Amino acid sequence: MRKKTALFVLGAIVAFCVSFVLVTDLVVLRFRSSIVSIDDVDHAPVAIVLGAKVKADGEPSDILRDRLRTAIDLYRAGSVEKILVSGDDGQVEYDEVNAMRVYLLAADVDPDDIFLDHAGFDTYDSMSRASKVFGVTKVIVVTQAYHLPRALYLANAFGIQAQGVVADRQHYLGILRYEVRELLADTKAVIDVVFHVSPHFLGDMIDSTGDGRVTWDEE
Repeated sequence: MRKKTALFVLGAIVAFCVSFVLVTDLVVLRFRSSIVSIDDVDHAPVAIVLGAKVKADGEPSDILRDRLRTAIDLYRAGSVEKILVSGDDGQVEYDEVNAMRVYLLAADVDPDDIFLDHAGFDTYDSMSRASKVFGVTKVIVVTQAYHLPRALYLANAFGIQAQGVVADRQHYLGILRYEVRELLADTKAVIDVVFHVSPHFLGDMIDSTGDGRVTWDEE
C-alpha cells in the first residue's frame, strides 16, 4: 500500500510539473504574433541583438553571426538607428559584446550607433536592463525563431513595445537541443516575471539615442 501511495504521489508531482511547464510555454508562445518579416517590421529606434556563443578565436558562432547580419540589414534599411548588443562579458577570457561590436564595425555600422550591454547574462537581464538602464521603450528584437517568443514576452513584461525579426539563415547544428531547452527557459522566464527577480546588475541610466561609444570598454 505504501508503495502504491508513493507511486501515486510521484505521478501526481510529475503530472503537475509537466502541466506547469506546458502552461507557461503557452503563455510565452502567445507572443509569436509579434514576429514579423524584415520587410514588414515597424520602425524602431533600437534593435537588440541578444548574445550567443563566441568561438575560442573570438569569432561569433553561426547563430550569433546570423543575428548580427539580420540587425545590419535592419540598420541599412533604416528600420533602426541604433543597435544594442547584449551579452555575457563577465569573464576576461570570454566576451560576447565586444565580438559583436567588432563584427558590426567591420560591416560599416557607425561607431556611435553601437551600444554595448556588458551584463546581459540572460534574456531576462537583457530586457530588464534595456528598459531600466538604456531607457528603451520601442525595439526590434533580433534572434532565432525558437528564442523570439520568450524574448518578446520579457520585453513586454518590462514595458517595451517590441516586434521580433527571425535571424535564422541556415540550419544550426544541435538546434533540437536548443528548442527542447527553451521549454524550461520559458517556465523560468514566467517565474522570474511573476516574482520580479532583479537582474544581476543595473547601473546608471544611459541614453540609447546618444553616442553608443560611452558604453565601450576603454581602449
